[in-house]
Amino acid sequence: MMIRFKYIFVLLVALFAFTVSCKKDDDSPEPPPPPRERGPEAARAQAEIEEFLETHFYNYEDFLTDPDNFKIVFDTIAGENASKTPLIDQVSSKVVTDVIDSSVEYKLYYLKVREGEGDRPHFSDNTTNTYEGRTLTLEMFDNAVTPIRFNLVDEQNDQGLSAGIIRGLQQALIEFRGASNVTTNPDGTLTFENFGIGAVFVPSGLGYYQYPPTTANILPYDQLIFSFELFSREIADHDNDGIPSYMEDLNNNQYLMDDDTDGDGIPNYLDNDDDGDRRLTRDEIIIHEDGTLEFPDKNGNGIEDYLDPTI
Repeated sequence: MMIRFKYIFVLLVALFAFTVSCKKDDDSPEPPPPPRERGPEAARAQAEIEEFLETHFYNYEDFLTDPDNFKIVFDTIAGENASKTPLIDQVSSKVVTDVIDSSVEYKLYYLKVREGEGDRPHFSDNTTNTYEGRTLTLEMFDNAVTPIRFNLVDEQNDQGLSAGIIRGLQQALIEFRGASNVTTNPDGTLTFENFGIGAVFVPSGLGYYQYPPTTANILPYDQLIFSFELFSREIADHDNDGIPSYMEDLNNNQYLMDDDTDGDGIPNYLDNDDDGDRRLTRDEIIIHEDGTLEFPDKNGNGIEDYLDPTI
């Protein structure tokens, strides 16, 4: 009798394990679909954005009335607003290359309400901003009403995932300038004068593409709008090697993740030994008292010492 009970128990355990195994397989999430082709998606994104620009306007009359307290508001051209000037007649544009597929280019539209009168940021600088992020339905998914600090480096990897600012917003901000003057008030707050004000209309390929943040109400492949105020910029040297990060863009594509001279997996802007020769980059350049840089080439081979592992 004991032996029979033992066999029944073993059979029940095996059946339970099989059931759990099957249930686990059935309940496992399906893998995400492969990303869409970036070329056709770029064309679709441009069409959607241009349709928005043709059918919407911004409150440009309010800016003329009170520029120092102005906030961009978008609305549809219809009814009592039927005579408003459409955005398509007020925006500027620039061509931006896709960092995942360099054969794909985007026409990035941006609205320059006021350029600003201070310093223009490099693509890798730190900036101080306020901003609002919206979809083309004008639903807001993110904002900062008090100034925050942005690191403008686009850290998008070869899978399209970005841990930093999206390329579309970065590429718009560098078309503006910060404030001409900053005053510290008695209560510790700051007053900015003649700062940049604008907006950018970001195609998904220069945004989050198929991987929007899980905390934001954004769908994959959504086109986005960011309106912003640019108050100041700070030239960044992320690895403190004496070379500003914007100067570590060796292939001049305004994208720092693909500049890795020694192939160690660390891009130059984060690597304080760019050529991997165990001599710090700072020790292979000359930093003059006025802040200007000199890049020696001791062996005259056309490769600056800090990028030459033989020196």
